[in-house]
Amino acid sequence: MRETLDVWLPFPAEEIEGLPDSFHYRHWDGEETFPADPAACVFYVTPYMKSPAVTLRPLAAMPRLRIVQTLTAGVDHVLGGLGDLAPGVRLCNAKGVHDASTAELTLTLVLASLRGIPGMVRGQDREEWRFGFYEALADKSVLIIGYGAVGAAVEDRLAPFECERIVRVARTARTTARGPVHALAELPQLLPGADVVILSTPLTAETRGLADAEFLGRMKDGALLVNVARGPVVDTKSLLAEVESGRLRAALDVTDPEPLPSGHPLWHAPGVLITPHVGGSSSAFEPRAKRLVARQLRRFAAGEPVENTVLITE
Repeated sequence: MRETLDVWLPFPAEEIEGLPDSFHYRHWDGEETFPADPAACVFYVTPYMKSPAVTLRPLAAMPRLRIVQTLTAGVDHVLGGLGDLAPGVRLCNAKGVHDASTAELTLTLVLASLRGIPGMVRGQDREEWRFGFYEALADKSVLIIGYGAVGAAVEDRLAPFECERIVRVARTARTTARGPVHALAELPQLLPGADVVILSTPLTAETRGLADAEFLGRMKDGALLVNVARGPVVDTKSLLAEVESGRLRAALDVTDPEPLPSGHPLWHAPGVLITPHVGGSSSAFEPRAKRLVARQLRRFAAGEPVENTVLITE
């Protein structure tokens, strides 16, 4: 009798082209009731944009699990459940799924903030003609902190805007075809020269609270901080102090806390543009996510190494 090997998917299997026929596919997107016994699951594609409590709930009951595949670039929301897993389970992220969409939103936030679009929209609501001179991205110095797939995609889209300089920063220094990537340790020297600082780094122990009072204090007067990473990369209290004084501006797709509660001072802080964590939530997401899942499952079925492995449990 053939052994049952279950795969849990947040999409119905019939919506995904190219799935191998080696598995029994179970559709689960975070509902209260599990679609089958978790003990039979060998490949778990986590629900998208659900809370860690929902995402992690079945893990302790999956002793045969070999792959955890997230549909996000960051994996911080699943790390807390890895202690329940057997050794050798691979955690894979969704590198390549969100790059274009998140980079598009990053440029949207930068351009909208510099050109004063939020104020113009409020003016339209009041039938006010808010003529004036606004800042351009041209001739600005941009600092990208977190130069992985998303950071590189952001630079791809900055290229036509005639920036004076684009500086790249990652955990460790390296050289790319576009130029050097500086180490995080160099930030104190790099921050004062940037007109726009873009955060696209993963949330790790090293980057949690990275944009603290000291970091923000080194940014030049009038600079714009853009966060498309994770909310806790920025110290909210320190950011509020800077934007409420008018010294800095911010464009945030992620916040801490998140969702941002009603009445929080960030909502109405001067010079702050907020979007509700929609960097990856665009029409590009679903087809790219489904292609990734099908590709990973074909590799898994063939006994080939899966892509985008972030870590392996011990």
